[in-house]
Amino acid sequence: MPLDKPNIRNLSLPELTDAIIAGGFPKFRASQVYDWLWKQHAASFDAMKNIGAALCEYLDAHYHIDHLVLDSMQKSNDKTIKCGYKTIDGQIIEGVLIPTSKRMTACISSQAGCSLACAFCATGKLKLMKNLSAGELVDQVVSLNELAISNYGIPLSNIVLMGMGEPLLNYKQVINALEILTDPNRFNISPRRITLSTAGIAKMIMKLGDEQVRFNLALSLHAADDIKRSEVMEINDSNNLESLRDALVYFHERTGSRITFEYILFKDFNDSMEDAANLANFARCVPCKINIIEYNSIGDSKFAKASTERTEAFTDFLERRNLIVNVRRSRGKDIDAACGQLANKNNQTTKSL
Repeated sequence: MPLDKPNIRNLSLPELTDAIIAGGFPKFRASQVYDWLWKQHAASFDAMKNIGAALCEYLDAHYHIDHLVLDSMQKSNDKTIKCGYKTIDGQIIEGVLIPTSKRMTACISSQAGCSLACAFCATGKLKLMKNLSAGELVDQVVSLNELAISNYGIPLSNIVLMGMGEPLLNYKQVINALEILTDPNRFNISPRRITLSTAGIAKMIMKLGDEQVRFNLALSLHAADDIKRSEVMEINDSNNLESLRDALVYFHERTGSRITFEYILFKDFNDSMEDAANLANFARCVPCKINIIEYNSIGDSKFAKASTERTEAFTDFLERRNLIVNVRRSRGKDIDAACGQLANKNNQTTKSL
């Protein structure tokens, strides 16, 4: 079983070099293997054609390569593409390619399932199955970039960690993946084109600040009132608005980065002028922008999308207070690829590969 052996993609280049030297092979082989893993995206040691049969056998005896396999694909009427990927241990996770006139975005997952159980999110209805490895995060980007080029002739311009799971509960692997993706000698993606979205874990936001990360941070807020936020996001019971405010201020002081607040408008729940005032007051804690997101049904009757009139009034209220506000229209709703809908659902439009 490959999972009985260590995952070679968890090794840094110095660690890989030490392992190869310990096996009695020349140091330069490490760079070759590393290129196969991270530039050629080899899924097996047999695919590494220039490293020699002896090293191939040695690596195969001591390590495995985790990798994702494209299992299913759906294409929306708006050209959004949702992919189901199977991990080496049989879990299914989802990634989404979102094409617009201005950018080509990969929305990737950080976990299989999720432990946070946010009331409006389909993934939250699943239990947490596993944290994804750095390699499995990178594999999603590689696959979605290939689909962007093959379907639309345009490579990825942006990456958002807004798929399945809570990135800050898989901190080490997420940070490792982002280091790989932004490394000038590997993928060379600008950190400013990467956004990590979190449900709000104060101590980990402060850790991001300590490490002075250069990528963008988005907070899924959805209510600026502790009672309401706890009703839809259990994480608020242990990470309330005061603790999040302090963490965001600290993060901004350490990084200088503007924060994005994500706010899904639910009919008759968080769409009143009082809710807008609460949001405006909270948002002033740091330089920010606010993304107003329409609710996407996940098959229950607990929530409904706010009306166009309430959405416009809510947005106008914020803009009159000199806040930067964008209204995000959902994409991929017809294939359950929109915000909050990722949950491994298969339906008639799924193309199995």
